[in-house]
Amino acid sequence: MIVLGIESSCDDTGAAVLRDGRELSNVVASQEAVHQPFGGVVPELAARNHILHIVPVIERALEHAGVTLADVDGIAATRGPGLVGSLLVGLCTAKAIARRRGVPFVGVNHIEGHLLSIELEGPLERPFLGLVVSGGHSALYWAAADGSYAVLGQTRDDAAGEAFDKAAKLLGLGYPGGRAMEEAARGGNPDAMRLPRPRVKGAELDLSFSGLKTALWQGLERNRDLPLADVAASFQRAIVDTLVEAVRRAIAGTGATRIVVTGGVSANGPLRDAMARMAAEEGATLLVPPLKRCTDNAAMIAYAGWRRLARGESDPLTLNAVAELPLGPRRQCGELRG
Repeated sequence: MIVLGIESSCDDTGAAVLRDGRELSNVVASQEAVHQPFGGVVPELAARNHILHIVPVIERALEHAGVTLADVDGIAATRGPGLVGSLLVGLCTAKAIARRRGVPFVGVNHIEGHLLSIELEGPLERPFLGLVVSGGHSALYWAAADGSYAVLGQTRDDAAGEAFDKAAKLLGLGYPGGRAMEEAARGGNPDAMRLPRPRVKGAELDLSFSGLKTALWQGLERNRDLPLADVAASFQRAIVDTLVEAVRRAIAGTGATRIVVTGGVSANGPLRDAMARMAAEEGATLLVPPLKRCTDNAAMIAYAGWRRLARGESDPLTLNAVAELPLGPRRQCGELRG
């Protein structure tokens, strides 16, 4: 089965081709230069640029894979969550191709794509605990079986990647903030500025990063002479510590022995190192996608779609984009253990 996948949930336009779950091509057109002057993604500009890039990106993906649309057996596209204007570009394009070709179509949850991206490297046994952490998402998931997910905790406000972007803008580091912050933090003292490790009272697995940005601003007022590297390292450490400890609490609550950390922020070197140390301490196996699969890409969407198509599933062409699309019900760790 040859599947064409399309991803346009935020500011990256992606298309990929898989044959029987194996990647033949994976093309991404970045809008980084478009949004850089604003220090973050501008939704209207993102949607307009998807319109400009979507057809050339699909054409390149097919060419790199050595196939044509006539060879494609199924189409998968991101349905949500994401920016509605951006989602609609990819989703409508996918449905148009499916209708014209007369092949099945599936709308994929972007979060499931991230969680399954690790399987493009090899099979993953269930159950597993997943942390999806990016510019728009920071949440913990329990994957009990193929296609079965539950939400254990999620951010109450900003995602970790959004906090990186806003803090980087405050420090004049540029965009994307996570990468800029990591570069600025090299050689810095992560203990130079005292910053909180946010916890949500009464919801131990929920996250919150908006207060951390405020604490950074207040810390800058009190520490005007602190080197930029020390400030960046301190902020980065606060986010890393918060994420690592949330996963540690989730391991304790679920008894998980397999941990998947994915999403754009999972490309952060200090986070990967800290997660590896924590997993070793807890006797768990840590799985993190290679860097090329951490950020938004269509290969993960094609893979998630291929799994559904292989089970004989499909969606109607009336399927619409959804900005907030949950991946499973909210569950407590005690329910899982029971």
